[in-house]
Amino acid sequence: MTASAYRQPVPRFWWVKRRSYLLFMLRELSCVAVAWTVVFLLAGVAAIAGGDVQGFLDFSGRPVVVLLNIVALAFLLLHAVTWFALAPRAMVVHLGGRRVPSSTVLAGHYGAWLVVSAVIVWVVLA
Repeated sequence: MTASAYRQPVPRFWWVKRRSYLLFMLRELSCVAVAWTVVFLLAGVAAIAGGDVQGFLDFSGRPVVVLLNIVALAFLLLHAVTWFALAPRAMVVHLGGRRVPSSTVLAGHYGAWLVVSAVIVWVVLA
């Protein structure tokens, strides 16, 4: 075996050792939670359209589904927070020839998230 052909073995959980790698892997894993949420919400819409709302509510009330939705919510929050944290790096905003500070861009994203969430809560509860 030549020296150039040797590949040092990499541990299976190499990404657990550094927090940044762990967050990256968890964020990548969060796409499964996003997919589950989309399927779950589409199933709810289909149940409403088909008139089988009670069947969907019975399914939604199962402990496994409730637990799955709680885990999905945690992953969705991680996904959103890490996405917003990346936004100031990916989107450089200039106003009047000057760069808008990253903290302002980040605050704008969180503010928009808060406003949209408040509108959704208002529509649902009103």
